[in-house]
Amino acid sequence: MKPPPFAYARAGSVAEALELLADAGEDAKLLAGGQSLIPLLAYRLARPSHLVDIGRIPGLSDVATGPDGLRVQALVTHAALQSRADLTGPWRAVRECAGLIGHYPVRTRGTFGGSISHGDPSAELPVVALALEAEFVLRSPGGERLVRAEDFFAGPFMTVLEPTEMLVQARFPAAGAGRLSAFEEFSTRAGDFASAATAVALTPDETGRVHQVRIALGGVGPVPARAAEAEAALEGAPLDEAAIAAAARAAAADCRAGEDGALIPVLVERALRRIREER
Repeated sequence: MKPPPFAYARAGSVAEALELLADAGEDAKLLAGGQSLIPLLAYRLARPSHLVDIGRIPGLSDVATGPDGLRVQALVTHAALQSRADLTGPWRAVRECAGLIGHYPVRTRGTFGGSISHGDPSAELPVVALALEAEFVLRSPGGERLVRAEDFFAGPFMTVLEPTEMLVQARFPAAGAGRLSAFEEFSTRAGDFASAATAVALTPDETGRVHQVRIALGGVGPVPARAAEAEAALEGAPLDEAAIAAAARAAAADCRAGEDGALIPVLVERALRRIREER
């Protein structure tokens, strides 16, 4: 199928992109890698009056780790995240999930900001962003605002982004010493959308007990969600088989999905066991 007609403009800067968005009105869409938007256009599930191409804006393709945490800019591709050898320990889940997004051609074009802004409840990056306490920098002609990942997703393919706003960066806070993370998902075939996914982050202490546990679930509801009961079951416990099994059972209770919810305990167990092996 062919997309409906639209006006097209390529922005050379963030300021120009925001100006074009403001001029075009509420029906305008940003185009970055196009891996989510182009199929919607082809099937006429999206009918924007204008497309603002931001894919070549300089200075929006950087990844940085440091004392302040991890910074990922909007145009960083999934393939770039997958290839970052420094994304280990607290940031391992970011690298792992990026390597599971679609097929390699999709990862070379698809962008971090595009995936987050699309708000797909089956997408990998929103789950990791929730587990790792990311904040998103949203810029508009009126300035910037920070929105936590847990407040950003409003429903299936819905976010709190205003029509004149653009996500320019994600900020993952600094992680304490020893913090670890892992990502697991299940899909019917490699490259398919995940039926269910989980991202786990925790910090072991010197006795082997774990603290600051965060477990996020994806593909099991309208938005990524925290597994509060699973987190509580694991907080302060040793990361042994009994605790892992208890957390997995609690994650199943946290999950309000249909048949794919049965996958969640398995995925949580896998993630926790891999973290235990890394300690």
